[in-house]
Amino acid sequence: MDLQIEGKVALITGSGRGIGYATAVALAREGVHIVINDINPTAVAEAVESLRKAGYSATGMAANVCDEEQVQAMADHAVKEFGSIDILVNNAGFTRDKYLTKMSVLEWDSVVDTILKGAFHCTRAALPSMMKNKWGRIINISSRAHLGNPGQTNYASAKAGLLGFTRSLAFEQGKFNITANAVAPGLVETQLVRDLVTYETLRTNALARQPIQRMGAVEDIADAVTFLASQRAGFITGETLHVTGGRYSS
Repeated sequence: MDLQIEGKVALITGSGRGIGYATAVALAREGVHIVINDINPTAVAEAVESLRKAGYSATGMAANVCDEEQVQAMADHAVKEFGSIDILVNNAGFTRDKYLTKMSVLEWDSVVDTILKGAFHCTRAALPSMMKNKWGRIINISSRAHLGNPGQTNYASAKAGLLGFTRSLAFEQGKFNITANAVAPGLVETQLVRDLVTYETLRTNALARQPIQRMGAVEDIADAVTFLASQRAGFITGETLHVTGGRYSS
């Protein structure tokens, strides 16, 4: 299937590794120019180098998505390098799991701000280019955790908030031929997940509750994002695509 996005420009936050980097590779294979973002400059440099060595068109910029000025500088860099921003993937985020009674304000704010305020800053910076060109795709990486998980009030709240953000944005931007959708992954086997002390417990719990008996791969999420970013998904907006192996309960 021709996804008809060759020559488009995609900015992917948190794409130095994991789901974000896999998404960059999937879009690059479709002929999309890639803008890598991560808070870690080394991760950005390594990801860009890897894409270029594979023959893809890529640039990158380290930026904290919670910082409005840094985000605007990143958007300006993307437009300067490639002429526009056509696809935005709001992927930056992390967990700081604790029960609410033991959670600090910093642990709440850092998670919620990165996921929600980061999406706000990046989307607001990318929209002028999309509105000018009357074409855009915004894909927000939520999580199955939006349904609620013990020890994740901060993360679940932020990921649930992204769904309201997505639907509202879809209503606002449809007249500009800009779609906004969310992807909600289940448990995906990234290096961050494998490094968790609770990894085996998480894996066992997930497999006991999902019909497809394997962990999610980063490519599973990247493929879903790539379809939603394509011309083929032009009549889909305001939706949440769960990529969980069929798991919904905690």
